Amino acid sequence: MKINSTWDDLKLKQLEDLWKKGLPISKIGEILGVSRNSVAGKAHRMGLPKRTSPISSEKKESLSGKKNNEITNKIIPLKIKLRGVEWSRIKCCWPEGDPKQNDFKFCGKEIFPGRPYCDKHSLLAYTNSRENS
Repeated sequence: MKINSTWDDLKLKQLEDLWKKGLPISKIGEILGVSRNSVAGKAHRMGLPKRTSPISSEKKESLSGKKNNEITNKIIPLKIKLRGVEWSRIKCCWPEGDPKQNDFKFCGKEIFPGRPYCDKHSLLAYTNSRENS
């Protein structure tokens, strides 16, 4: 019984050429008629150079303080932006700014014991109904 391989010599050469041109993995898969995962796996087994993730490279640039107009003006989904936020149980987690904007952050001051916020934000977050009467 003969097993048909998806990867013949022609496809392997095309993969190598398209990889060197820098085409996205999904696009290479589309051109070759195979899945994105198949392309990634074969490229790894062939020893082709690794690609940097667009998400991780944006995160590194923003953490290093470099300003790139393409990145700062680009609308980044909140769930991706929050990956770069440093969370701490001892820092105030009061949100500051619009979560959809690139300058969104959390307060970060020392918390009031037993609460997730600093003194200032605890006063805003926790009100006593008797105080309002």
